[in-house]
Amino acid sequence: MTKVHYRKVDVGGLGVYYREAGDRKKPTLLLLHGFPSSGHMFRDLIPALAADFHLVAPDLPGFGQTDLPPRSEFSYSFDNVAKVIDRFTEVIGLARYAIYVFDYGAPTGFRLATWHPDRITGIISQNGNAYEEGLSEGWNPIRAYWNDPSAANRDALRSFLQPEATIWQYTHGVTDPTLVSPDGHSLDNYYLTRDGATEAQLDLFGDYKSNVALYPEFQAYFRSHQPKFLAVWGKHDPFFLPPGAEAFRRDIPNADIRFFDTGHFALETHCEEIAAAIKEVFSGVE
Repeated sequence: MTKVHYRKVDVGGLGVYYREAGDRKKPTLLLLHGFPSSGHMFRDLIPALAADFHLVAPDLPGFGQTDLPPRSEFSYSFDNVAKVIDRFTEVIGLARYAIYVFDYGAPTGFRLATWHPDRITGIISQNGNAYEEGLSEGWNPIRAYWNDPSAANRDALRSFLQPEATIWQYTHGVTDPTLVSPDGHSLDNYYLTRDGATEAQLDLFGDYKSNVALYPEFQAYFRSHQPKFLAVWGKHDPFFLPPGAEAFRRDIPNADIRFFDTGHFALETHCEEIAAAIKEVFSGVE
């Protein structure tokens, strides 16, 4: 049986909750979740990899069990989220690690890579985008808010935070929806009801434009450092399209790109296959 430890640590006055498993002497994978999830999304992947890796899965600021400070005390931007996670890795003593990035975890993890390329041993991207061609038309309402941060455009995004929208994200593009446990989206929807969560999430929607602005910087990092790279991509993702996965090869010619017949939350249906791909590509990486 895999022992998973559940901990919370102080990072500059903000409590960051995380899951940890495996031997610290093994290669470390830092697992970075997306919207509107938490480290809970890795509940099946962690036991599947714990014999071969040291795994750490923090909840991002404002998500899961990590603190959700009021907006008057914490500015919900991707730069600030990444700074907290960067400091978190230092607080718990991670010197070298590969990053597993999904959705919001991608702009978080790619910032860490550009800030500290010497610490990054590789990248696993599960629908974690870094190219304009990876963004679908599903981003159009959010783009409208980037271009005009009016109250009307902000209010138009509130539908993305409704329970049915979360369920849709989990099930859209899935061949057999009965394979998707309700645990994930039910927990996500619970966290979205916390006091202050809605406005914090709307702030992050608005700030996503900062990630797109950094795409050239992320791509320059890929070209100059050529990290070991594996993409495990749900090919029916309504937000991040397959061309976004294929684009990594422009900058990392040896990138290993694999598509799965599923949607956005690929681990819900293809955890076994994704775990096998990670072991194949990353076992023994120091």
